[in-house]
Amino acid sequence: MDFFTVLDKDVKPSNQKIIRNIEWDMMDKTKFFPLSMLSSFSVRCALYPLTLIKTRLQVQKRNDLYTGMFDAYGKIYRYEGFSGLYRGFWVSSVQIVSGVFYISTFEGVRHILKQKKIVDSNIRVLIAGAAASLVGQTMIVPFDVLSQHLMMMGIKGKEEKAFSALGMQFKPYQSKLSLTIDVARHIFKMDGIMGFYRGYWASLSAYMPNSALWWGFYHFYQDQLFLILPSSVSHLLIQSISGTFGGFSTTILTNPLDVVRARLQVERTGSMRYAFKNLWVEEGIGMFTKGLSARLIQSATFSFSIIIGYETIKRISVSEEYKQFIKW
Repeated sequence: MDFFTVLDKDVKPSNQKIIRNIEWDMMDKTKFFPLSMLSSFSVRCALYPLTLIKTRLQVQKRNDLYTGMFDAYGKIYRYEGFSGLYRGFWVSSVQIVSGVFYISTFEGVRHILKQKKIVDSNIRVLIAGAAASLVGQTMIVPFDVLSQHLMMMGIKGKEEKAFSALGMQFKPYQSKLSLTIDVARHIFKMDGIMGFYRGYWASLSAYMPNSALWWGFYHFYQDQLFLILPSSVSHLLIQSISGTFGGFSTTILTNPLDVVRARLQVERTGSMRYAFKNLWVEEGIGMFTKGLSARLIQSATFSFSIIIGYETIKRISVSEEYKQFIKW
């Protein structure tokens, strides 16, 4: 998932001693962009195993292979080694580039909406978040499709039987580059160039609401915490807690959409409707919680880490004229 924004508070040092939210025009972009990409890469690197485990739990039939998050971690580590937890990581890491386009789109749309006299900051954040996700997903879906196929190419158990949604023969000691090229060729052979955009509409259906809701919840929780907590409490702490709450709330609401997206991209099912129907037949009411524990932990940890990194980088990148008005 894409996690960058600046909230609408239009605060100037001349009329308030403390700037609660650092605005886009207050920062030195030559510092901000490199640092934010480094921060994003570090967080994604640390949390990637949770993404892989979540994907495998979502795609498996019932509990055929793993009974839960910890069982999945144990089996992957036991039979595939530590590197098994990072299968497909280098393909997935392209998302740090899409983050630059995400934030640029977000800020541009938010600025346009403000010029159009849309005064409600919550509406601006929701619309801008959805638009930014549209741009981000259009760029990243092909890499998502490829990385998710790589995630699923692991070892079932001590018998060392491979499993792959593409029906490929996985060689346990094959190089990462060779395996990636083989998977890409196989996808292209089966579905052509559109195979890399399989599940695109499902991705938009999952991630656009996810992005809009996340920033909406983040905005809401932050405002509420600023109201009820003493002014002495760290602003960075309030923002990181707000991000975590936002991650929890959004994940619970959008989990079925994310499961359907993963199924469409990995299993090559025909449509979202068909995928929903199959999921309901397989899981029943359990479709709403399939892979949820791993996704909750991933989302909450990711949200907390991204906000800590992002808001810290904003403070480091803020122009000298504003530094005296920034509270940590």
